[in-house]
Formats: sequence, structure tokens, C-alpha cells
Amino acid sequence: MSWLDTLRTGLEAVRTHRLRSGLTVLGIMIGIAAVILTVGLGQGAQDQVSSEINALGTNLLTVSPGSSTSSSGIRGGFGSASTLTEADATALASKTVAPDIRAVASIASSTETLTAGSTNWTSTVNGTVPSWSTVRSRTVTQGRFIDNQDVTDHTAVAVLGSDTAAELFSGQDPVGQTVNVGGVPLTVIGVLNTVGSTSSSTTSNQDDQVIVPISTATQRLFGSTSLSSILIQATSSSTLTAAYQEADTELLALHGITTAANADFTIASQASLVSTATSVDKTLTILLGGVAAISLLVGGIGVMNIMLVSVTERIREIGLRKALGATPPLIRRQFLLEASVLGLTGGALGALLAVVGAALLPHVIGYPITVSALASVGALVVAIAIGLVFGVYPASRAARMAPIDALRSE
Repeated sequence: MSWLDTLRTGLEAVRTHRLRSGLTVLGIMIGIAAVILTVGLGQGAQDQVSSEINALGTNLLTVSPGSSTSSSGIRGGFGSASTLTEADATALASKTVAPDIRAVASIASSTETLTAGSTNWTSTVNGTVPSWSTVRSRTVTQGRFIDNQDVTDHTAVAVLGSDTAAELFSGQDPVGQTVNVGGVPLTVIGVLNTVGSTSSSTTSNQDDQVIVPISTATQRLFGSTSLSSILIQATSSSTLTAAYQEADTELLALHGITTAANADFTIASQASLVSTATSVDKTLTILLGGVAAISLLVGGIGVMNIMLVSVTERIREIGLRKALGATPPLIRRQFLLEASVLGLTGGALGALLAVVGAALLPHVIGYPITVSALASVGALVVAIAIGLVFGVYPASRAARMAPIDALRSE
């Protein structure tokens, strides 16, 4: 018997027992769809978290001032000292000093009360430089961002976060309007794009802030030239460690500190955040995939059961085939082919169900599901493997059957 004849006979056997075959295919289909969707859910969550962290900057370093001690001996927390200056930021921006640093943005921050007409709102005012938008991967949806001329001229302008603009100018175009900060009128020149809260602190809303030129902030608003932080963007995530070392070495030298333990500043990165988020996502993906794999096991047992029943019902057919010259390998091939057809059909339908589910479920659960072509092809291979593996015993049982015993069976 040729392979084509074997295939034709196998398909006929599957078609003859539609209900039984359909239930077996359903078990495999559910298992395959569950595996693809759960792995896709884990991958989608991982991509979403990575995207949010990338928006903050996976190659971002944040330099903060050290702690301060009052005259009464009370120690403040990290960031309470005034140890960072514009000179530090300028030095770090030098390619000679730090070749692995792409951009540097100095920041002077303060919480201030804003007023616009009869409306008031309390928000964080950040004095910074034009490179801030590059370092933080931020753009404006209206107007423009601050430029070097604004910094040079101490221009009284401001760029608002989307939430800040909504609170101060609800229903109005904020660009061109005036916001008073500590009695200083600032002209709104732009509105930042929406990004939400930072992943490091849910209370830090990046859409509720005011960006002004750093010269305007330090000389006209705050009355202090010290910096709250310095943001450093490495040339890539792979050079983050090198950028860290360059920044640390230069700041220690600038501050005249010979022992790193006595540093009056701290440098933090997003690397640990990325690592932790990725680890959690992978753990969840493995957990969900393991649960879904149980469905595949159930589907495989279903294939074995259906093939065992098929062998029992077709004992006389098997005996007749062997009496007419069919060899044990041919009988084994016959039943393995039938099991493979059930597995392939269930796998194909499961992959199709997963693609449909990946398109519809995100609207219901609110989380993205990423279904890759590799996962779908892998699912089909697994489905066929299930048919083969769980069809081996029934096929071997049929192949070992003696013709005389089979023909004598009722």
C-alpha cells in the first residue's frame, strides 16, 4: 500500500467517526490555543513593560545629590544636599571626558503653586535644558519645546504636561496663555505628550509638570543655582555600565573626593528595573504556559483513547488486512497517520482560534497579546507530535495483533 493509499484510508477512518474524531480534535484545539494565548499574553505584557521602561530610558542614568546634615545633627535623606551644579553637567557632556555619554540634562526642581486667571494648581516645576526632551524621549503635541536661546535669554516661557494644561486651561488652547509661578508670569509655548506615571513611583505623574529654561528657574523662580538631579543618556544600553563609570569618576574628581564611599552624590540606573520586570514576566509566562500544557496533555490522552477505541472496533479489519499481506509496519503507519491527522487538524484550528482570540481578547482584558509566527508554527509541530507520541501505543498494539485472532474476534 502506498503512502497516498494510507492517507486516503486514514482520512476515511477519521471521517467515518465524525463525533469521536471531532471531540478529540476539540481537546487538542483548546490545548494549542491555550498555550499560544498564554505565551502570547506573557510576551505581550513583557513587551508593554519594556516599552514603558524604554520610554523612561533603559540607557538612562540619574545623578542625585547626597544627603545633608543640619547644624543640630539631623541628617536629611538622599537628594537633600546641594552638591550638584551646572558645571558638573557641563563636564559630563564632554565627549573627551565621557565618550559613552550621548546627552546630559541638568534639572532644578521645586513644587510650586501655579495660577492662570482664577484657576490655581500645585505642580512640579522643572528647570532644564533642551536636551531633556531627548534624554526622556518626550515630544510636544502642541507648540514647541524650550530651546538654547530660551536658556541664554532667561526667557519666561513654560511647557506644560498634558494633565497640568487640562487643570489650568480646561477646554482651552493653552499655547499662548500665561501661567504665574511664584509671581513670575510665564508664557505657555507647548504641551508635552502623554506618558503617565513612572514605573518607579506611581505617585510621580509625568503628565503633571511644568518645564521651564533652567536659567529662568534658578535665577527668577527658585533663587538657587543647585541642581536637583542630572539625567545622563548613554550611547546605548550596552554602554550603560561604561557611562556609569565615566560619570562616577568625573564627579568624584570634580568634587575632590578620593574615596567612593564618601561620594556626595548617587547614580541610579534603570537596569535593575528592566531586569526585575523581565524576570517577573518570564516567570508568569512559564507558569501560564505550564498550566496550558496540562490542556495539551489532556488532548494527547484523548488521542490515545480514541485510537485505542478505533483499534478495538477495527479488529476484524486489521485481521483481514494482515491476512491479505499487510505487514506490521504498514498497520502501524496506518494508525499513526490517523493520529497525526487528528493532531494536525486540532493544531491548525487551535492556532486559528488563538489568532482570533489575540485580536479580540485585548479589548476585553485590557492587556496586549502578542502571537508570533514562530509560536504558531511551533504549535502545529507540537500538535503533530502529540498525535504521533500518543498514537504509538495503539498503533503498536494493532501491529502486534495476530491475523487469526483478529479474524476470530466478534
